[in-house]
Amino acid sequence: MPTYTIASLLETFNILRSSYPQYLFLSPVYNITMTAVPRKDMVKHYKPEEKLAELFKKPRLDSLQKKAVRLVSSLSKLSNAPPNNFGITGSVLLDIHNPFFSDIDITIYGAEKSHTVKNTVKRAFREGSSGVDRFGREKLKQWCLNKTQNHRISLADAKKIYGRRWNIGVFDETSFSMHPVKLEEELKEKYGDKTYYPAGTVTVRAVVVDSLDSIFLPAVYGVEEVEIESINVNIKEVVSYEGLYDSLADKGETIEAKGKLEHVLDNRTGEKYDRVLVGSPEGKGKEYIKPI
Repeated sequence: MPTYTIASLLETFNILRSSYPQYLFLSPVYNITMTAVPRKDMVKHYKPEEKLAELFKKPRLDSLQKKAVRLVSSLSKLSNAPPNNFGITGSVLLDIHNPFFSDIDITIYGAEKSHTVKNTVKRAFREGSSGVDRFGREKLKQWCLNKTQNHRISLADAKKIYGRRWNIGVFDETSFSMHPVKLEEELKEKYGDKTYYPAGTVTVRAVVVDSLDSIFLPAVYGVEEVEIESINVNIKEVVSYEGLYDSLADKGETIEAKGKLEHVLDNRTGEKYDRVLVGSPEGKGKEYIKPI
């Protein structure tokens, strides 16, 4: 994928349909086609936490691996989160990185530790110490231009969104990203507990009443006071599978979202409600969330 966008994702779907249709899966739960590898075809499970532990013990590391270990050590010390609450993903996980230009991609395990690290990084950005910094002027300019080219947002929107970002930055002249992950015991829903039915495209404005899960993927915003024209719906959530829109708004703030309306059926309780999904294949990259 040349870019992590819906357009690139749809192109991979076309390649799979023509050459590897066994890797496309029509989900009866989400009622969409998605990429999925059958379990019988899986050879190895790469675990970020195991790879990071390996790097901490390894006597010889290349320059990027050393930098990744130093970044995690710094984050761990600043946040009082043990190193085993972190992992390394991306190209370093697979040993396909290039020390001269690859980024550092970190995972954080556990909801409580993830929020603690989030607050720690935001404080580090403000204080300008510890080597954890925001993008410089030129890098920020390129980041914003890239987002305007690949998403339906303006340059002003991109700058505003970047101002909310806590999980991307620079460490010792190398870009990094951080990806919070819930522990298995923290999950409240498993595949099949709910069924999702597509119901067209909508644009809404709403007040965020719960943003705790907005740091994860998917990013979930509990909402109330939803403004929408000419449709009788009960929208309780705005959910984004597009990583650009995580951590975008806090409780009490207003957001505007364009996405796929889904009717949700909780198969455990029979409850029915609606949500707006941002980052759907049907949206073809035209969906968004904006802080107002």
